[in-house]
Amino acid sequence: MKIGFIGLGVMGRPMAEQLIAAGHSLALHRVKPVSQYLVDKGGKALESAREVAAASDVIILMLPDTPDVEGVLFGADGIAEALSPGKLVIDMSSISPIATKDFAWRVEALGCSYLDAPVSGGEVGARNATLTIMVGGPEEAFARALPLFQAMGKNITLVGDNGDGQTAKVANQIIVGLTIEAVAEALLFAEAAGADPVKVRQALMGGFASSRVLEVHGERMTKSTFEPGFRIALHRKDTSLAIDAAKALNLALPSTAATQQVMNAAIARGDGDKDHSALILTLKALSGRGA
Repeated sequence: MKIGFIGLGVMGRPMAEQLIAAGHSLALHRVKPVSQYLVDKGGKALESAREVAAASDVIILMLPDTPDVEGVLFGADGIAEALSPGKLVIDMSSISPIATKDFAWRVEALGCSYLDAPVSGGEVGARNATLTIMVGGPEEAFARALPLFQAMGKNITLVGDNGDGQTAKVANQIIVGLTIEAVAEALLFAEAAGADPVKVRQALMGGFASSRVLEVHGERMTKSTFEPGFRIALHRKDTSLAIDAAKALNLALPSTAATQQVMNAAIARGDGDKDHSALILTLKALSGRGA
């Protein structure tokens, strides 16, 4: 397929690479030195989102936040300026479910299809093409996009209508965020009590507390390796989506709110660009056991 890909960050770069490897033609926007290798592999760098949309049948977005998606879609030189009937827009960013419904309506009014398809699995999942992809939108558009999703992920689910993919991603981020914070508390407790957190983690991996978060992020915590697979600042954005939605739905999400406060403290400490496993550094600081 002729694909446009906009958003070549930590996640977007390996996702675009998987699509090139699968034989698709990629038009790229915002190519920087760190993503130049995608051009070397066959991608074509273009100057604007409008040019990418004009050159593509399917346009994929992988951007940080809701305003970024809106700007690329509907701003000056944006995708909407070059959308002709029959094209498909796939937003794989993690953004507001409410805004997503509006974006889908505006794109569909131009005779095009829209899918929200946020992902989970981090940089590791993007590099290994094992992402979980949660999709909202029409079944016909999903069937058309499925080969692309299969090039990037393994667990691919059409959740429901537009916005439902983003709702599933917010739910995912609630679970992941709370679990990371819980693992950080557990390993901090083990260390403070005089046990070896490496061995405690190893023991827990064989019990009911075992999880992917304990496996991957727990190891990062014990090794103090916090290069971002997913930055704290972006996860804080996702918990904000959850809390804003909870207000609108009159829901009590107390643990989500408490975890966001830890993320707020981490960002205030200057750790916003670290991996979300670095929340353990904030807990150590709050306990007087770290800088």
